[in-house]
Amino acid sequence: MLDVLIIDDEPLAHRVLLHHLANHDDMRVVKQCYNATEALAWLASNQADLMLLDINMPMLNGMAMLKVLANRPQVVIVSAYQEYAFEGFELDVTDYLLKPVSGERLSMALDKVRQRAASDQVPAASQTVSELIPDHIVVKVEREQRRILLNDICYLEAYGNYVKVWLGDSMLLVNSTLKKLVAALPESAFTQIHKSYVVHNHCVIGKDSDSVLLANQVRLKVGKSFKPVLGQLLTGSL
Repeated sequence: MLDVLIIDDEPLAHRVLLHHLANHDDMRVVKQCYNATEALAWLASNQADLMLLDINMPMLNGMAMLKVLANRPQVVIVSAYQEYAFEGFELDVTDYLLKPVSGERLSMALDKVRQRAASDQVPAASQTVSELIPDHIVVKVEREQRRILLNDICYLEAYGNYVKVWLGDSMLLVNSTLKKLVAALPESAFTQIHKSYVVHNHCVIGKDSDSVLLANQVRLKVGKSFKPVLGQLLTGSL
């Protein structure tokens, strides 16, 4: 049984979530709060396993609450605004739902919550790499948030205050610096080989002393200071 805290300033949003949650016997709503300040006061002496959190609320918005809350439970953001998605995933939220929320979409989010809760119960030594590595990132492309599967990424190329994310032969121009975007990627799956290039390890099919060859037949130069990582590519050690 997972204890759920609902935080939203709209009574209708509470009713919708309660209606959908009624179909999940392992979810128990233990508290409903109508602003972040009320929720913080409750969490000071109580615990929940999951917060269903709105963003745009009076006094203190949901993102600000997440940044000040220590030892927070799992969080599923439920918002009418998609522009906070990238920041939300940077704060390690389990999922991000757009209003109006359907029962099917909430069920998908709750499945993620259950999986994470189950993995948290497994001793760290027995967790597998696949359980710990996320399968996607959320990035900003022009004015919209875009979800990209990590396995679709071949390499990243710095482009001023943007990053070219190469997906095979196609490319997305992402509103981010390379440094910021790399911070959101699992270190075990991506390797920086140049100040301007980061490659997905599984796309590297060849190498020499100065470059790597990718599966899409693109050859990228390896920066002098990054050459030590060449020894780890193609070995299965990354």
